[in-house]
Amino acid sequence: MYRKMGVAALIMMASILLSRILGILRESILSAMIGANIATDAYKVAFILPEILNHVLASGFFSVTFIPIFARYLAADDEAGGWEIFSILLTVLGAFLVVLIVLCMVAAPQLLTWLAPGRSDPVFMQMAVRMTRIILPAQFFFFAGGMLMAVQFAKERFFVPALSGLVYNLGIIGGGILMGSRLGVEGFAWGALAGAAGGGFLIQWIGARKAGLQFRINFNWRHPDVKRYIVLTLPLMLGLTMTFSTEIFSKFFGSYLDAGAITHVDFAWRVILAMVGFFGQAVGVAAFPFLARMAAQRQWDDMNRMFNNTLRYLALVLPVSVLVYVVRYEIIRVLYERGSFTSADAHATAWALTGMLIGAVAFAAQTVVNRGFYAMQNTLLPAVYGTMAVLLSLPLYWIGLKYWGVFGIGLAISGSVLLQVAVLYAVWNHRTHNTGSESVYAFYGKCLAICAPVAGGLVLSQKIMYRWVDASTLSGSVGLIVVQSLVFLLLMGGISWAFKIEEARVVWHKLTARLLRRDR
Repeated sequence: MYRKMGVAALIMMASILLSRILGILRESILSAMIGANIATDAYKVAFILPEILNHVLASGFFSVTFIPIFARYLAADDEAGGWEIFSILLTVLGAFLVVLIVLCMVAAPQLLTWLAPGRSDPVFMQMAVRMTRIILPAQFFFFAGGMLMAVQFAKERFFVPALSGLVYNLGIIGGGILMGSRLGVEGFAWGALAGAAGGGFLIQWIGARKAGLQFRINFNWRHPDVKRYIVLTLPLMLGLTMTFSTEIFSKFFGSYLDAGAITHVDFAWRVILAMVGFFGQAVGVAAFPFLARMAAQRQWDDMNRMFNNTLRYLALVLPVSVLVYVVRYEIIRVLYERGSFTSADAHATAWALTGMLIGAVAFAAQTVVNRGFYAMQNTLLPAVYGTMAVLLSLPLYWIGLKYWGVFGIGLAISGSVLLQVAVLYAVWNHRTHNTGSESVYAFYGKCLAICAPVAGGLVLSQKIMYRWVDASTLSGSVGLIVVQSLVFLLLMGGISWAFKIEEARVVWHKLTARLLRRDR
C-alpha cells in the first residue's frame, strides 16, 4: 500500500508541479502582453462568480466526498451500483449547475458590483462582466470532469486525472497567444473555456471509459446515496475553505486599492500555490484513498503514523520559505517583469508575496490535515473551523489593506490559514488520541530554530553577490537565485547533519538515488 501511495504521490506531484509551473508561465505571458492594470484586474475578477459556482457544487471535493461512496460499491463487488449513483449525481447536479450558470450570466452585472465594490469604473465593469460570461460555462466541464476523475482515483488510476490541470493551463496560454493580439485579455478568457472543456472534461471522459465508465441519464434523486452524498457535501458547500476564501476576499478587498493591486496579489498567490502544490497538495491527493481505506478499517494507529510522518516532512517548507523570502524580488522579476509589467509592479507583487510566505507551511499542511477528516467522512469539522478562521481573519484584511496595502492582504491570508491548521490539528489529536503529535510539534520547533542561521547565511551571501551581480537584470536575477539555492542546499546539508534532521536526509537520499537510477 505504501509503495502504491508513493507511485501515486510521484504522479500527482509531477502533475501539480508542472501545472503550477504552467500557471506561472501563463501569468508571465499575461503580464508581458497586458501588464498590471484595469484590464488584468477585470480578468481576475471575472473568475469570482465561476469560483463561487465551483464551490457551491463542491466540484473540487469529489475526491473526498464521492470516492468513499463509490469505493463502498466496489468493495461490495457491486460496480453496477456504483455507476448508477454516479449517473444520478452527474445528471441531477449537472442539470442544477446549468440552471445556475444561466442565472449567473444574466445577473453578472449586479453580482460583480457586490463582489468588487471598490471599483466603479464602467470600463472595468464592462470588461469583467463580458469575461465572466465567457468563463462561466467552464464550470460545467470542471464539475463533470471532477466526477470522472473521482471514479478514476477510486480505481487507483492517477495518470489521466493528472493531465487535467496541464491541459487547462495550456488552453489559457494558447488562447492568450493566438487571440491576445486581436481580443486583448479576453483571449485568455476564451482559452480558459477551451482548456476546461479539453482537460477538465474530454480527456477525463476518455480516461473514465478506460476505467469501465457506465453512464446513462438518470434523475432518480430519491436514491438513498444521493442523501448521503448531500450530507457529506453540504458542509463543504456552505463552509469557507482556505483556497476559496483567498480567491474571493483577495479580490474583494483588493478592489479598494489602486488599479493593478488585484493582479499583484493574485500573481503572488500563484507563487505560493506552486510551493503548496509541490510540497502539500500532491501528497494530500495521493494519500487520501489510502487514508480512507485505513479509516474504513479503523486502523487509527496506522493513520496517525502516516499523518504525523507526512506533516514532519512538510515542516521542511519553513526553511524553503526563508530562501524564497530572501530572493523574492529576483523570483518575481524572473517570472513576471517583462513587456508591460514594470519594475514597480514586480516590487508590489514581491511585497504581497512577503505577507503570504509567513503562512506558506500552513498552506502545505492544511491539504493533508483536512483530508484526514475527509477520510473519516467527517466534512463538518473542517468546514466549521475553516469558516471560523476565515471570518476571524476578515478584520485583518481590512486593517492590512488600510495600513500596508498588498502586504497586509498577504498577511491576512497567512493569519487565516495558520489559525485554521493549528486548530484542526489539535482537534484531530484529541479525537484520534494521536500520541505522536508531540514529535510533530517538536520537529516544527526545530525547523523554526534552524530558519535563523539559514536566513543569516543567505542574507550574507546575497550581500556578497550584490557586489558582483547586477540583480536588476534578468540574467543577474537568475544567477543570484541559482547561487542562493546552492548556498541554501549547503546550509541545509550542514544543519541537517548537525541537528540530526533525519527527514531532510531521507528526502535528499531519495532524490539522489532516483537521479542516479536515471543516469544509468
